[in-house]
Amino acid sequence: MKRALFYLITLSILTLGLTQCGSNTKETGKPYSIVDNAIVFDEPERIEGQKSVLQFSVDPIDTVRIGFIGLGMRGPDAVNRMTYIKGVEVKALCDLFPERVENVQKNVLEKKSLPRAAEYSGEEGWKELCQRDDIDLVYICTDWKNHVPMAVYAMQHGKHVAVEVPAATSIEECWQLVDVAEQTQRHCMMLENCCYDFFEMTCLNMAQHGLFGEVIHGEGAYIHNLEPFWEYYQGNWRLAFNQEHSGDVYATHGLGPVCQVLDIHRGDRMEYLVSMSTPSINGKKLAKKMMNVDTFANGDMTTTLIKTNKGKTILLEHNVYTPRPYNRLYQLTGTEGFANKYPIEGFTLKGENLPEGMVPDHEKLDYHDWVPQHIKDSLLTVYKHPIVAEIEELAKEVGGHGGMDFIMDYRLIYCLQNGLPLDQDVYDAAEWSCIGELSAASIENNGMPVKMPDFTRGDWKKVDGFQLATKK
Repeated sequence: MKRALFYLITLSILTLGLTQCGSNTKETGKPYSIVDNAIVFDEPERIEGQKSVLQFSVDPIDTVRIGFIGLGMRGPDAVNRMTYIKGVEVKALCDLFPERVENVQKNVLEKKSLPRAAEYSGEEGWKELCQRDDIDLVYICTDWKNHVPMAVYAMQHGKHVAVEVPAATSIEECWQLVDVAEQTQRHCMMLENCCYDFFEMTCLNMAQHGLFGEVIHGEGAYIHNLEPFWEYYQGNWRLAFNQEHSGDVYATHGLGPVCQVLDIHRGDRMEYLVSMSTPSINGKKLAKKMMNVDTFANGDMTTTLIKTNKGKTILLEHNVYTPRPYNRLYQLTGTEGFANKYPIEGFTLKGENLPEGMVPDHEKLDYHDWVPQHIKDSLLTVYKHPIVAEIEELAKEVGGHGGMDFIMDYRLIYCLQNGLPLDQDVYDAAEWSCIGELSAASIENNGMPVKMPDFTRGDWKKVDGFQLATKK
C-alpha cells in the first residue's frame, strides 16, 4: 500500500511537470534550465564528421591485447579473469603504486607462467600505457573521478575502452564519452557486471520469449551497507564523493539489467525522472568520524522514478549507509507475468504461457503467488540464457561475484574477436551513469521532473529490440 501510494504521488508530480503549458525558462546558475516546470540539460548537436556508434562493430581482433589501469580493489581480479580466456594477452599494467603492479605480476601472471607485462605507475603512468601501439583494449578499474579522463585519452589514442561503473559522474562527462567514441569510432563499454548475473540473464531470455507478456515496469537498486569497506577506498575517494554529491550516485547495477529488458535506446528511451531522498543521518555521522566535516550531501535513502517514451516506468533505490540486507531489487512486472530476485527469487506466470508439459498440476499455479519450486526450477533450466549455458561451468570456476564478472569479460572479448557489436555501448554507459546528476537536480528542486538527455541524438528508434550479438 505504501509503495502504491508513493507511485501515485510521484507520477502526479511527474505529470504536473510535463503538462504545464507556456514558456517559463529561467537561468539557474546550474548546468540546466527550468522549462515549463521541468529541468532541462543542454544537448549538444552531433558535430560534422562525427558518426553514431549505435550497433557499432570493428574488424575482428583475433588476439585482444589489453592494458589494465588500476590494480587496487577490482583490477587484480580483472587481470586474473582475462587469463582464462583464449586469445587474450596482458600487455601492460598500471597503478598509482608500483608495488601493486608487482603484486599482480607475481601473483597472477608469473604464477600462471605467463609473460610479465610492461609496468607503469605514478600520476602519469596511465598516459604512457595508452600511448603504446601494441594494445587494443584499455581496461580501467580506478576511482570514479578518473574514469572519463582515462577513457577519453585511451580512445583518442586508438584504443577500445572498458571502464568500471559508473562510467561518468556528470552530464558533461557523459557527453564527452559519447562524443569521443563517435569521433574516434572506438568502443567504450561500461563494465556493468550485474547484467550478466545468472537470474537476470534468464529473465532477459524469458522476457524475449514473451513469458511476461509486455514488460511495463522494472525495479532496480543498490542497497549495500558499505560500513565495513569505507576505509579501504584509496584516499577516501568514495566517501568524499558522496559527501559532495546528492542523488543516486551508483544507479547502474540496478538499472542496467532492467534497461536491457525494456529495449532502452533500441526502440524505447528513458524520457523523464523524479527523485527524492531522506536527510543524511548515518552518512553525516560517518563523514564527521572519517573526514571531520559537518555536512553530507548524499541522503541515506534515495528513490528515483523514471518514465520511458512508451510510458513504462522504472523504480530505482540507493542506500549504502543503513543496516539492511544486500538488495538490487530486480523486479519485472509484465502484463502476463512477474519476476523478482530480492529478497525472494521467483516468478508469477500464467499457466498457458509455460512450455507444454511443464505444469502437470495447473491447480497449483496461482496468479496471486509464486509458481511452485519445481516449476521455478524448470523455468531456470529451460530458459537459461544460451550464453550462460555455454560458459556457466567455467564462469563459476573462475568466479567474480559468483561468475557474472567472468561472463562479462568473456562476452567483451568474444564480441571483439568476432567483429560484433558489444552488449553494452557508449550510450548505455552515458544513460545509466547520468542518473547521478539528474537525480541530484530533481532532489535539489523538491522532486521536480528532469528531462533525460537523448545521448543517441534521435537514433534510439533505429534498432528494434535489445539482443546479445552472436556470430552466424
